[in-house]
Amino acid sequence: MGLIAGPVPARVDGCVKAGLLELVEFAVARGGWSARRACHQLGLDHARYHHWVGRRDAGRLDDLPPGGNPLHGILERERAAVVELFETWGEIDRSHRKLAHRGSRLGLVHVSESTVRRVLAAEGLVLPGQPAREPIPRPGWPDWLEWKPNRVWAYDFTHWTRAGVCSIAIIDVVSRKWLTTLTSVEESATQVEVAFTAALQAEGMLEAADARGTEALRAALASGDRQRVHALADHGQVPLLLAVSDNGPQMRSHSTREFLAGMAIATRFGRPGVPQDQAWIETLFGHVKTEWPHLERIRNPGTLVIELDHVQPEYNTIRLHAGIGYVTPDDEHEGRGDAIRHKRRDGLAQAREDRIAYRRTTTSEENQ
Repeated sequence: MGLIAGPVPARVDGCVKAGLLELVEFAVARGGWSARRACHQLGLDHARYHHWVGRRDAGRLDDLPPGGNPLHGILERERAAVVELFETWGEIDRSHRKLAHRGSRLGLVHVSESTVRRVLAAEGLVLPGQPAREPIPRPGWPDWLEWKPNRVWAYDFTHWTRAGVCSIAIIDVVSRKWLTTLTSVEESATQVEVAFTAALQAEGMLEAADARGTEALRAALASGDRQRVHALADHGQVPLLLAVSDNGPQMRSHSTREFLAGMAIATRFGRPGVPQDQAWIETLFGHVKTEWPHLERIRNPGTLVIELDHVQPEYNTIRLHAGIGYVTPDDEHEGRGDAIRHKRRDGLAQAREDRIAYRRTTTSEENQ
């Protein structure tokens, strides 16, 4: 402060004021300085110095507590009304904001939300929080599921605000391959059906869907009877794949369920408000909008469709995906991922051996 920390602030403790006054008086008495020069060196306003001298002589060097007693401060009867409001409605409203409005509604007391909070804190009263909701267990994976490409797909919609349209995308959960995209002004079960038909056709799985979907399996899938589906899977009637999604109305609709059942596709819905349950498709949209930010600036829906068609193959065949060991989704989908990862591990080990061998066979000057 002062000599090293800049100007002395307007409010400081009384001991600080006394020390600064002693420094000024010492400089005047022993150093021959003027009071103005000493104040300048200490970063103390000269007028404030004389003001502090007068307060020291009057024994009032310490500042009074801030705030004082404002004319518009609440009255004691209003304070008692806030406490009464807490005792009567605290268990129901559970919020100081609601209590403030409750008091006005009842004509009991008219104070701001922050005043209710301060009064309750001063009285040591704590509002009960919202009761904890019973946790919903995370949906598990069915026993019949094989963890390999084209066995688990995830799908969801995303909105393009400036273009005024939305897109449904389907991604392979295992390989992270972006299978298909459909952009439309609507967000309904029709888009789900068209997107899945396109993805099945692109992966050459339409005939397999017809062959896999027995009458009993389709009926069990359409009814949502998981136990029946598991029983049929134990007897060789295994669904073609599992579709993972959130609880949107398009995913939960009767039309979507019947269509997927007809394609021998089972469903797995995430918990409400827990996007992590379908994180694969959520992160797809996040990566696409982050790494290709121009997409969100497009206003023409036709241009957006063309750009998405350009981005999709780049995402699948060029972009390295951290979630699958830094290979492309196409590599993982076609079974080349393990070989690429193994080749890198071998390359790292060989490079280490080569560096060691080089330094063992060369002089220290050559190693520089």
